[in-house]
Amino acid sequence: MDEATRALVAVSAALASGDRGALGEALDRAAEVADPLAVEEVLIQSYLFLGYPAALNALALWRETSGLPAPPPTVEDREGWRRRGEAVCARVYGGQYERLRGNVARLHPDMERWMLEEGYGKVLGRPGVELRVRELCIVALLAGQGAEPQLYAHLRGALNAGASPEEVEEAVGLACASLDPARAESARRTWAEVRRRREERTGGSTTEGVRGGHVR
Repeated sequence: MDEATRALVAVSAALASGDRGALGEALDRAAEVADPLAVEEVLIQSYLFLGYPAALNALALWRETSGLPAPPPTVEDREGWRRRGEAVCARVYGGQYERLRGNVARLHPDMERWMLEEGYGKVLGRPGVELRVRELCIVALLAGQGAEPQLYAHLRGALNAGASPEEVEEAVGLACASLDPARAESARRTWAEVRRRREERTGGSTTEGVRGGHVR
């Protein structure tokens, strides 16, 4: 993992930890080695996983750290978001994409629509950060949230988006460094399961399906 990517993942891990001091240190480092636009994109996308309050507080701290003004607003394009969301989601989920959509639609059709339009189209499909890096940062956001199905899905998503297993391993390690032992162990077990099933699939065995709206 290059220094800029590592800094962005560290920002996500610190943000997820809720430790303002750690986030300030991570933002200081990111300001030195990463593109400011990429830092802002990583903070913006966190609202999908941590909520608006955490994202807004992080952006406020970034404004203090960087001294940069807010950029102009993005022009809304819901039709374009839908197309972009379908393409990004298909890349993240690979061969499980259609099954994922069907599964989420059975939970609630509006959630399936919002997942594509807002989650993958409006937010995760934005320019400024390549999808591989976005997914590594999402891994760091989810590792400590007690959301193993979602973490599992985005660990696979990082690999599907082009991250190497070594990069994913490092992202998990960065996240686990700020977690309590139980949460850290759970995240590591989830990553171990992803690796095991990936090895089985490569060897000709397929054991993955879709559970709870996420790929297993």
